[in-house]
Amino acid sequence: MNMRTGHNLLVGTAFLILVGGVTYSCKDFLDVAPQGALDQTTLSNQAGVEGTLIAAYRALDWNNAVGGAWGSAASNWVWGSVTSDDAHKGSDANDQAPIADIELYNWGTGLAEGYLNDKWRAVWEGVVRSNATLRLLSKVSGISPSDAASIKGEALFLRAHYHFEAWRMWGNIPYYFETDADFNKPNNLGVDSAAKLIIRDLDTAFALLPADPRNSQAGRATKWKALAYKGRVQMYRGDYAGALTTLREVRDSNGGRFALETSFDHVWTGFSQFANGKETILAYEASINDGEPNGNNSNYGERLNFPYVDPFCCGFHQPSQNLVNFFAVNDSGLPLAVTSAAWNTLDTSFSANTTVPVDPRLDWTAGRDGVPYKDWGLHSKAFIRDRSYSGPYSPKKNVHEKRSGAQSPVGWNSFQLNSVHIHMYRYADLLLLLAEAYVETGQLDSARLIVNQIRARAGKTAEGCGSGSTDTVLTNRYPTCVGHDEIALPLVQGASRDTLMTPWAYYKIGQYTTPWTVQAFARTAVRYERRLELAMEGQRFFDLRRRGDADSVIANYLAVEKNRRTWLATAAPFTVRHHEYPIPQIQVELSHGALTQNPQW
Repeated sequence: MNMRTGHNLLVGTAFLILVGGVTYSCKDFLDVAPQGALDQTTLSNQAGVEGTLIAAYRALDWNNAVGGAWGSAASNWVWGSVTSDDAHKGSDANDQAPIADIELYNWGTGLAEGYLNDKWRAVWEGVVRSNATLRLLSKVSGISPSDAASIKGEALFLRAHYHFEAWRMWGNIPYYFETDADFNKPNNLGVDSAAKLIIRDLDTAFALLPADPRNSQAGRATKWKALAYKGRVQMYRGDYAGALTTLREVRDSNGGRFALETSFDHVWTGFSQFANGKETILAYEASINDGEPNGNNSNYGERLNFPYVDPFCCGFHQPSQNLVNFFAVNDSGLPLAVTSAAWNTLDTSFSANTTVPVDPRLDWTAGRDGVPYKDWGLHSKAFIRDRSYSGPYSPKKNVHEKRSGAQSPVGWNSFQLNSVHIHMYRYADLLLLLAEAYVETGQLDSARLIVNQIRARAGKTAEGCGSGSTDTVLTNRYPTCVGHDEIALPLVQGASRDTLMTPWAYYKIGQYTTPWTVQAFARTAVRYERRLELAMEGQRFFDLRRRGDADSVIANYLAVEKNRRTWLATAAPFTVRHHEYPIPQIQVELSHGALTQNPQW
């Protein structure tokens, strides 16, 4: 979660393992406590309760350092981006083959099963740790009433979040409480009943939590974060009227605690001054320079998702051609996809050019040839491991700026270990959910105003030269970059084009000036804005499924994209069985009949 510093909230992995051992260690094996586990007496004080709570936060990114793998990354890049039209697995055909099966919708294979099991283990580990906090809190005296209430509220908020992650993955899930003694619970609640229990936990958390983070630590759950999350769950339920009330209350009554960042480049960044901005509702805040010898408290779950060029490695999570094309705009600066069926016709590398107008968020989202890659120099063919396999584009949001100071000094390829916050839910997301609720309840022009607000912020800055003082490759191609190291430049709205300081692109972004009166158009415009704003953030696939347009969008995507990436022709047809992920079969078997597999798997 959006922790302020590693020293204040994140603790070393070793301590987390010890706390975790207390929460679920098997006590009946010869009545011998597991080696290295702390007993209840050691934890039965406020420090123990607080440590157990931090362990629950730590599970937000359940990675190799503490038990999981890429399938349990905080960003959901495997489950929310690669399975959508946003991104490919990336790298080459042979590396991380399980993700290839997942991208091709072959979710029933043994390879895919391993990744699904990592995600399953991750969410229930978070639930176990949250419930361990609640159980321990009930046994410890001497904690002030305000701290005790906040601790309970934080644990309930986290329990709700982890159940939500399971629910939007698998739909049919059990729900675990701190009082449960039998963990072989059936998943027969019904999809909507599970959502209601998530909302109940969030309502209780709202009543218990303070309005501002306890101990002034920005990452902790608060009353307003709980209410914001409730609105999100209501949208996933299709309760548009309820979500409208909830989300509007968060927007109008939170006392200025949430707001959009002043410019888009301040959202995904390694610069510490923007780390705890008002846009964050829930984020995994990684930690560097905290004494962990292998950098394992950093953004471990994202460490594959960097360009393949030295000093980086691995080249996973590559934007699709479909996504990059989606950022093209018309003469009014509105998404070309809104007004033209020909928006997705560009099949070759969409490299630097000043003839096709594009939304400036393109170059904050995807690395493309001839465009500065933050302050790491010009993106080029060298950045890609195998462009014939996965295309010419690189992920960009999770990558820190070279001079941000966000890079770990230790660990395997430390260049890929950073403290960039991984936004799991941010205020722009909330506003666009509110816009969607307005559309679905017939208040179309209220939705237009929100979309214009998002677009106005997106038009504040564009990618700058980044490294013009030292980079001769950059300045030889773009002489106007000499002496200019600005990573972000103000975007002058109203100018036909500004090629003096951004000679690699024609950036343009406009407003919807005509009132919306047709619901179908408003619905499309809001959905398109969500994709532009949240691209590569692990939200896209879940948006498609909850709205019911996954079948058509993915079929249309594959029909065109398979001509660009020929291996996509082997994808399984996306059908009703893909409306939920399959529960890992090993978990069905381990449950001794309690769990029922999702239909058609």
